[in-house]
Amino acid sequence: MSSPLTVVVVDDHLLFRSGLRKLLQQENIRVLGEASTAEAGLELIHRHEPDVAIMDLNLPGISGHEAIRRIASSAPRCQVLVLTISATEADVTEAVLAGACGYLLKDASVGDIAAGVRAAAGGESMVSPRMATTLLEQLRRHERSEGARPVESLSLREREILRLVVEGKDNATIASELFISPYTVKNHISNILLKLGVSNRIQAAVLAVRDSLV
Repeated sequence: MSSPLTVVVVDDHLLFRSGLRKLLQQENIRVLGEASTAEAGLELIHRHEPDVAIMDLNLPGISGHEAIRRIASSAPRCQVLVLTISATEADVTEAVLAGACGYLLKDASVGDIAAGVRAAAGGESMVSPRMATTLLEQLRRHERSEGARPVESLSLREREILRLVVEGKDNATIASELFISPYTVKNHISNILLKLGVSNRIQAAVLAVRDSLV
């Protein structure tokens, strides 16, 4: 059996954390620690260096959004998967732009949560279907920002791959559709993230829609 992925769970509900720990262990995902506040969660992340932080947004003290920004700045190797009850446009958009690599609602199945952890750890992104629709609709209503990143920085192939990322397709699917290797897709996506100045696929998709890059 492969080594389990490691996570830290940050949520202020003890029973929820306890139940989630047991479910994740069944999915070969190891919980290194739990925290009820963002401050305590940041300490655990810096101490244990987990693959993924599972983060609620509604926390006492500093918010989940601020915690995500601090993780992106001080512990960039740790990806953040938001797991919350909030389905508001503002929360999902702010979390994604802060650096979250996925956004799931707490009514998600354990299979979806485990898939979200694995996706985040692998540099992919997973968003609850309802949230994905909400996010895209909100961004399409957003006026084009004055500081939009120039589309000229992306090659035609990169724009093509970015369009497929916006459609929610993973590397294997993109490779199959474009008749290239998954390794080539991964390299292209790395270049896209670098050119757009973002840290993950979901942020790239947000900017692509907001700034009409595809």
